[in-house]
Amino acid sequence: MTSGTGAAGEAARDARPTGGSRAGDEAPRPAADGRLRGARDHRVWCEWAWTGDRDGTPEHGVLVEVADGRIASVRAGVRAPADAEVLTGLTLPGFANAHSHAFHRALRGRTHAGGGSFWTWRETMYRVADRLDPDTYHRLARAAYAEMALAGITCVGEFHYLHHAPGGLRYADPNAMGHALAAAAADAGIRITLLDVCYLAGGLDARGGHQPLAGPQLRFGDGDADGWAARAAAFAPGGGHARTGAAAHSVRAVPAEQLPGVAAFAAERDAPLHVHVSEQPVENAACLAAHGRTPTAVLADAGALTGRTSLVHATHLTDADVEAVRASRATVCLCPTTERDLADGLPRTGDLLPAPLSLGTDQHVATDMFEEARAVELHERLRTHRRGTLGAGALLHAATAHGHASLGWTRADHPSGDPVLRGGRPREPSREASDAGALAPGTRADLVNVPLDGVHLAGADPARAADAVVFAATAADVRHVMADGRWIVRDGVHTLVPDTARELDTAIKELHT
Repeated sequence: MTSGTGAAGEAARDARPTGGSRAGDEAPRPAADGRLRGARDHRVWCEWAWTGDRDGTPEHGVLVEVADGRIASVRAGVRAPADAEVLTGLTLPGFANAHSHAFHRALRGRTHAGGGSFWTWRETMYRVADRLDPDTYHRLARAAYAEMALAGITCVGEFHYLHHAPGGLRYADPNAMGHALAAAAADAGIRITLLDVCYLAGGLDARGGHQPLAGPQLRFGDGDADGWAARAAAFAPGGGHARTGAAAHSVRAVPAEQLPGVAAFAAERDAPLHVHVSEQPVENAACLAAHGRTPTAVLADAGALTGRTSLVHATHLTDADVEAVRASRATVCLCPTTERDLADGLPRTGDLLPAPLSLGTDQHVATDMFEEARAVELHERLRTHRRGTLGAGALLHAATAHGHASLGWTRADHPSGDPVLRGGRPREPSREASDAGALAPGTRADLVNVPLDGVHLAGADPARAADAVVFAATAADVRHVMADGRWIVRDGVHTLVPDTARELDTAIKELHT
């Protein structure tokens, strides 16, 4: 961990790197100054670090001090102190996976070949959904979230609609499946925003009529928006790692007259509101037949298009839709690996700017935030025949601060503390900031370390390391991950779920046998 050349190498050699605390290591330990340091207290010196600048320029020699799970101070351009752990390569803030369906992980490698469409894929997905119960869902989600941690994801937004038992019967605890997901995230050492999904109809037919829930879909429904709200309001996840938000599955699954109730539920709680929007042209056509308006317009009329809203996919938007999204400052959550796997199409990403963008792995074709980030720009190049709409800084913001903000991990202001120091000059922090997703005082101490000496990044210019990792790295290049001040990945191994591959294999095969 102390290899390096030039000034970085000299600074690294001057340090005496420690192993860092493990996720389960709670005992205080003496620091160099004799004070006891808790399991979430660290001094970490980063050879290079991207602290959150929009242009993606990394800082050299960045000392990050962590106290009680939060970043206490950040100083750039310093030599490594003797008592600091040294991280070579590039260190980034933790990633936020803003759109996940954990049980879809059981479909990887089983649905990609052959013909068909989004709609035929969906039938396969329903068959997996019908086999899960709280215990099997917990085991699958725990392994899926551990895989996310290995990829540098420290927070997940779980778009959760698998609420009830087969046939729609309620468990003794109507939120048993939600509790299974919250427990799985805790077991994997990451945070979760459980986006409780209102799902009331089986779809819109070509003439605009809503179909009743049937088959596996019966597990998703709560009767109406009031029934959904009553159950969702009763869910109270334990632990500081979990928060709740609201979601309407889509205009296909929530009739227009029910949408205002979902929007009001989120507004009353100042909670995030996520919605699948215009993923497929068929959805737009059916919505026009039913309402004479696009899905985006239907959401706007229902009060569901605000700065707290995240529109997932938003692939097929009209000019009027694009203007409405920009005006509302809603976030657009893009999931490129899923959108291309399901042949959804290419979103109008450049047209939507400056609307905030976030990223999700959705059905987990791949669990790789570098791939999702670069695909946003590369897909836009295919659509427009132009390069450079989004640079590394903007793409990293989508993967970090914007994703966390879209999931409700925000603060109205930074706690008091030293501002980030660059070259000895203080920079005042923003008064509206994410609670995570930046290496800045007061934010949650989430670190993702990517060495530059692996085969994917060999020869990269360290001063342009952010460009290198965004456009060339993979999840396999992540070496260490800290979440809330605890190391959850060390040397590419999950500290809480050491054999993640075996746990995934066991949980998935259990569902397919």
